[in-house]
Amino acid sequence: MKKSIIVTGGDGTFAKILKLKNKKLNLKFLSKKELNILNTKSIENCLIKYKPQILIHTAGLSRPMEQHDINISKSIDLNIIGTANIVKSCKKFNVKVIYFSTVYVYDGQKGNFRETDPVKPINNYALSKMGGECSVLMYKNSLVLRIQMTEKPFLYEKAFSDLYTNFIFHEELVPILPKIINEYGVINIGGKKRSVYEFAKIHNKNVKKIRNNIKLPPNQTMNLDKLKKIIKK
Repeated sequence: MKKSIIVTGGDGTFAKILKLKNKKLNLKFLSKKELNILNTKSIENCLIKYKPQILIHTAGLSRPMEQHDINISKSIDLNIIGTANIVKSCKKFNVKVIYFSTVYVYDGQKGNFRETDPVKPINNYALSKMGGECSVLMYKNSLVLRIQMTEKPFLYEKAFSDLYTNFIFHEELVPILPKIINEYGVINIGGKKRSVYEFAKIHNKNVKKIRNNIKLPPNQTMNLDKLKKIIKK
């Protein structure tokens, strides 16, 4: 039998794509109204009702990045406290947690970051996701995914030619999930190493090349050897 899995943030961007494209996993998508990550009673009620073996935690606060500077209380509540609530509740019912984190927990300077490399979050968003990671990694029955993905089509008319990433689209993560669902620890998730411009140009021939004039960390690439090894099993 397929493992029973619930997904938090069921009405979020990625969850909607996962719901549409998933063919292999037994998933139950729960909206904020159904499962409120700031209310442990709400979480526990869902765990009792659906009896999942795994909880995929996609709920939280992400873009625009500026909101993590403007409203740090909301960022802390949703990405740190909410995640801690999920972990505590899942520990109580022995439910595995799979947490969606971000490449931005690395400092983005040298590139080719391995899962064992030190982390140094580059902004408040990354700090909030790192805060979530801390609680998840305290619980051994868990998996942290450090992901570098973006919406399709590429959202912008211009793209940096001197900023290197492992960007994939949300849709590309969907077939990867069934292959890593039984893993533990931390896994980097992304695609081919290339500039943001090179990535965007594949899908939008009219995208314009620009320099990294806002001084984002220049090399956000991750080492994907661990992911590739798991997928080949």
